Amino acid sequence: MSVIIGLTGGIASGKSTVSMMLKELNIPVIDADEEARLAVEKGEKAYLEIVAYFGEEILLADGSIDRLKLGSIIFPNEDKRAILNSIVHPAVRENMLRKKEQYLIAGYEFIVLDIPLLFESKLTHMVEKVIVVYVDEQTQLARLMERNGFSEEEAMARIASQLPLKDKLTLADAVIDNNGSIDDTKKQLINILTNWGFTK
Repeated sequence: MSVIIGLTGGIASGKSTVSMMLKELNIPVIDADEEARLAVEKGEKAYLEIVAYFGEEILLADGSIDRLKLGSIIFPNEDKRAILNSIVHPAVRENMLRKKEQYLIAGYEFIVLDIPLLFESKLTHMVEKVIVVYVDEQTQLARLMERNGFSEEEAMARIASQLPLKDKLTLADAVIDNNGSIDDTKKQLINILTNWGFTK
């Protein structure tokens, strides 16, 4: 039997690092962000719906969606964010479930669904176990500002659009504390997987 793991965390908590480690262990990772990008590619159903609602001013010269422009519209506006999510999320879920089935048929022991908004989008029913990647608030803020070149205000707005990381800890089956070194993070990951029956 395959174990379906939900990997989540907060923005800039280091979830991508853990995702890379899982891939190195030959565990397939289905990334919700990647699926969201594919879902809104030019000509896709979700793309057409987004343009119909938000207008052509959110498009780049080549006709693709200007993610920064769209982000600046939806982050401060909860209603518009909810409309965008109602268009994108069903397409993303459909694609993720299709890929999960393919990995199940291929006989993988562990399959990971990397979903940043696992709790916010109420998608825990899609997985059996949940790993939360955690960092403290100061580290999260500093990493996000450094990584994306955001001002403190911009970074705080992005963080505020998600459930606080500390609230996610109580909902997790396992927590990786990513405040330390890469090696430390990897050790925690291996321990969790081993407890769940992973054999390298």
